[in-house]
Amino acid sequence: MNIRPATADDAGTIFGFIKELAEYEQALECVEASQQDIIDSLFTEQATAKALICEHNGQAIGYAVYFFNYSTWLGKNGLYLEDLYVTPAHRGVGAGKSLMQFLAKLAVEQHCGRFEWSVLDWNQPAIDFYQYIGAKEQSEWRTYRLTGEALFKFAEG
Repeated sequence: MNIRPATADDAGTIFGFIKELAEYEQALECVEASQQDIIDSLFTEQATAKALICEHNGQAIGYAVYFFNYSTWLGKNGLYLEDLYVTPAHRGVGAGKSLMQFLAKLAVEQHCGRFEWSVLDWNQPAIDFYQYIGAKEQSEWRTYRLTGEALFKFAEG
């Protein structure tokens, strides 16, 4: 198992994984990004998010996208995992655990106070995995989102 920082050359692979993940989450129609968007948002000087590639026997089998956020209560950055995906054929070989451990080590090295992510409430295999590695659900918080027309309307006042 090899975990490495992704490069712009990996944009097509990442975009393919994004579409596979969206299909798994029954939301393929929600993917608006293009491969060029992935290049522009992950591999430019202005990029605030980063990506990792997980390889097994030289083949890319998964990825993770993450960024750093901030906690005023802790007075420290946190690491937020946006996406974690391993191809179905390679689940169970330790790829997800390797990606998560890589990110946990990065969070510790960067003196982060938290390592957080979200999971769909119906994704029981992921929930089981996260509980297995010792993660605790934060059920006291609810996620809210402004997007699309609602975002534009609110921004306009």
